[in-house]
Amino acid sequence: MSGKLMMSSLQCDQHVKTVQRFTIMHSGTGGAAEPSTQGEMAQKGIQVDQDKLCCSVRLDLLKDPVTIPCGHSYCLSCIRTYWDAEGHKGNSCPQCRQTFTQRPALVKNTLLADLVEDLKRTGLQAAPAALCYATHQDVACDSCTGRKLKATKSCLQCLVSYCDQHLQPHYESPAFEKHQLVDPCEKLQENICTRHNEVMKAFCRTDQQCICYLCSMDEHKGHDTVSAAAERTEKQKKLSKRQQTIQQKIKDREGDIKKLQQEVETINQSADEAERSSEKIFTRLIQLVQDKCSDVKQQIRSQRTSLVNRLKESQKELEEGLTEIKRREAELQQLSHTHDPIQFLHHCPVLLNPMDSTDPHSISIQSVSYFDHMLAAVAAATDKIQDVLNEEWTWSEFLQYSQQMTLDPNTAHTQLMLFKGNRKATVMKNTLVHPHHPDRFIKHQQVLGAHSLTGRHYWEVQMKQNKFRTTVAVTYKNSSRTQSESAFGDNNRSWALVLLDNRFKIMHNGNVLFIPGPPSSRIGVFLDHGAGTLSFYRVSDTMTLLQRVQTTFTEPLYAGLSVYGYDMSVELCELK
Repeated sequence: MSGKLMMSSLQCDQHVKTVQRFTIMHSGTGGAAEPSTQGEMAQKGIQVDQDKLCCSVRLDLLKDPVTIPCGHSYCLSCIRTYWDAEGHKGNSCPQCRQTFTQRPALVKNTLLADLVEDLKRTGLQAAPAALCYATHQDVACDSCTGRKLKATKSCLQCLVSYCDQHLQPHYESPAFEKHQLVDPCEKLQENICTRHNEVMKAFCRTDQQCICYLCSMDEHKGHDTVSAAAERTEKQKKLSKRQQTIQQKIKDREGDIKKLQQEVETINQSADEAERSSEKIFTRLIQLVQDKCSDVKQQIRSQRTSLVNRLKESQKELEEGLTEIKRREAELQQLSHTHDPIQFLHHCPVLLNPMDSTDPHSISIQSVSYFDHMLAAVAAATDKIQDVLNEEWTWSEFLQYSQQMTLDPNTAHTQLMLFKGNRKATVMKNTLVHPHHPDRFIKHQQVLGAHSLTGRHYWEVQMKQNKFRTTVAVTYKNSSRTQSESAFGDNNRSWALVLLDNRFKIMHNGNVLFIPGPPSSRIGVFLDHGAGTLSFYRVSDTMTLLQRVQTTFTEPLYAGLSVYGYDMSVELCELK
């Protein structure tokens, strides 16, 4: 009971003045006012005091208002939700942060509820607070006291921001006729000259800065000055042109991106179609091979059956003749043991007569396999298929992808001298004076080609066989220039054919693959960047593939040459 009395006392103390003001606003002071005057008073009164009847949680008129022991009032649902929320288990007040040991009992504040209902009946209910009161994201009205409303305009002459209510004099009074109103601005003080504390309305083109009228007569005297508005107009023209240029660049760039996206889509579609087509072709080829394999098996089986049957017939004839011979031999054996001369002579002529069957021809066994001819035919067909799959271009076909290649002097090691229009690199005994350049090789005697390589390219290199290392390579441009692993083939950014001690070897990322066969003084290089293939050829009267590298190239490539040994040279050949 005492708790309820305390709550009632707090509620009355808090809102008695509000009730008094509310009563005065509706009754006037000294009699009834004119309806219009009374309406104006009510309008102004409610505009001032409606904040007192708003819930600070949801920023709108109280609904089912309750008052907690600290004296602050809230909507019944708002304070319950606030206390139930995570992090507010201490039952504190959202405004003064006073904490209660136990959650207070919430009783409806009938006085506040009646006041809110009276406000609603006047038809002057406040607009939603989100549309009126300033938050941390808004510019607040400088003229409002207490809780500030959102500013709707800022005055560049007054250097003050106003809400709609306090802005009215600027619209109604001739004294503010020349004041310039702009959208709400937080940094109005930036319009004040820090030297003279005057509004800056001019612009000094000489020093490219905003100034006040005192500045134009002081340190900016004699300078090219114009009004800030005139300079804004001038710069706005330049800004518009710049915007047009940027917009055009954006349009062009978006167009380029769209083209690239379309090209990527085209490539993906083409690749998918090529993959499907190649799969169909190889499936058909596999089927043909399988069919041919079945035919060969059937021929082998038929021939085996024919040969075996023929041999079995011969075997049967031989076995029948053998049986007859054995019978005659038994009769002769029996006659040879007959002691009666008459019996012996009686049977002897018959047994001495030749046998009726003729002796078969002697059997000869072939010295080669019966099926060698079929195996030879299969091997020949396999060789033909292999030849088709490994078909190499002729030298003239490679030439269609050749171009006049030169070396980049800015990348040449300080002991390499370039000749023949920067196509030949020769090792000099003395260090040469080359200008400093970040692309120059410092650790190894190497040099790069002058142009990046994408697509298909073919070039040839002439080298001399010697005991020192000579290298033909391709590499990404931003490989190391100073480290020990900057040598072509010793890192993962270059692929190299190395001639050392009259032996060829392929190198990449330090891995080595030796190439059998004799070395050659002329090497052909074919790069298909898109397909990810790099092929090295021994060039003489014919072209012999030394090694083909299959990988994925992620950047443009550059030709690379390396040579060691005084007076030794390596040269990019001129192809015609």
